[in-house]
Order: sequence, then C-alpha cells, then structure tokens
Amino acid sequence: MLRTREENWQALRQHVTSDVLLKHSMAVEVAMQAYAEKFGEDAQYWRTVGLLHDIDFDKFPNEHPAHAREILMAYGYDDAFITDVESHARDWPKERSFLQTTLLALDELTGFIIACAMVRPDKSLDNLEAKSVLKKMKDKGFARAVNRDNIINGAAAMGIELSEHISFVTKALAQAAKKPEYQNPPLI
Repeated sequence: MLRTREENWQALRQHVTSDVLLKHSMAVEVAMQAYAEKFGEDAQYWRTVGLLHDIDFDKFPNEHPAHAREILMAYGYDDAFITDVESHARDWPKERSFLQTTLLALDELTGFIIACAMVRPDKSLDNLEAKSVLKKMKDKGFARAVNRDNIINGAAAMGIELSEHISFVTKALAQAAKKPEYQNPPLI
C-alpha cells in the first residue's frame, strides 16, 4: 500500500490540479512527517496521509472528504489508511487517534503559516516567529477563511502549547521549502 513519494504524488496529481491545493497538501505532508519523527511514529505513513488528505477536495469541495475512500481504494490503499485520511472531517463522529488528531491540527495551521510568510517582505519562512503568526491570528481580516479555533483547539488536542506548535511547524516548513521535491510547485 505505501508507495514511493513519487507514486503518491502522481496519484494526487491525477485528482488535484490546483497549485494552491497541491502546495497545501505538501505542507501538511511536511508537518505530518516532522511530527511523526518527533514522536517516533512511522514517518513515511504519516507523511503519505498528509499528502493525500485532500485528494478529493478539488473535484468535490462541498462533499469533502466523502469521496476520498472511493479514490484511494482504486489505488489500493487499505481501510485503515483511508480512515486516517477521512478523519480530518470537522464532523468526524469517532474519537481520533493521535495521528488523526495531528492531521486535523495541521490542516489549517500549515496554510495560515504560509500565508503569514507570504505577506513578509522576504516571503520567507526562515525568520517567521510564532509571535508574528499569533499576532496575525488576531487580525480577523487576514486569511479570513482560516478558522482560528481549529488551530487553537488542534494544538490543545495534541497537548502542545500553541506557540510551540506554531514554531515547530514553521521550522519544518522552512527546512522543506529548500528541498528539491518541494519546488514544483514551490512550497512557498
């Protein structure tokens, strides 16, 4: 079931054409891998869940993630993997595993961090500090579509202080942005 990163990327590209959504998928992939490594989990599995978590969003935005199962089954992903992908639905009725909690905690945060970097003069993640991100979270006009409560509640559900969570994810994204596999399209 777990394929190479390139094979997973090609599966995603078959269903996602939006560069914005591809970048988001990569950002969640990076953050999931970083947390898996931090907590001694299976980094390849976690990163693949992150990469493919929005595989049905481009075609079915109003029904997402309801079509992820049928898409991923066609590629041979198993039930446990598909359930992990589906679990980031806001109305998920079941208790989430730690992986699933982490995925939900990263879904909106990664995009918000990148949005914060994009309005900086250098458009870089390298010197973006958590306090700047927290300040932008208070500005309701900035990245209006991002639900701040989801970010705050996600960190709390992981048992991580919000500032530490933001710093950790920002650092992971900054390091990944320099790697070749995150250049087409560029992560930031």
